Amino acid sequence: MIRVRSKVVLLVAPHMVGLQVLPNNKVFKHISITAAIFPAIHDIKPNLLILDYDYLVHDIEKILRRLSSNPSYKNIRICCYKNKWHSKIDPFLKTLGVDHIFYAEDMKEEASRKNVFEAIGDVIMDGTLFSLLKPVH
Repeated sequence: MIRVRSKVVLLVAPHMVGLQVLPNNKVFKHISITAAIFPAIHDIKPNLLILDYDYLVHDIEKILRRLSSNPSYKNIRICCYKNKWHSKIDPFLKTLGVDHIFYAEDMKEEASRKNVFEAIGDVIMDGTLFSLLKPVH
């Protein structure tokens, strides 16, 4: 689950990619058409742009080069969502201006960590842990 803490967010993906929209997001827009990226950027002026690499694989270099070459886009943080790490592609994306890359494996690990912490929290709230910690007289 990706938690986004930016005021204006633009997501370019065919569907929502495990994204949790937080209450401090003033504007969140999801588009799935590549041709609508730059009109949407001009429309909502996002602080954060999240791109689905697997969906935009053929156009991502062109998009990133256009974003990095235009000074009016310099304040936009760019994140990419990918299924897995690749030794040549990921450094290339960073070179083109991607600030952070999210991986599908990271979201699965986070979900399992969250389940472990929820289970521990349930035990603590249930009181069974406290009853085990009582001193014996």
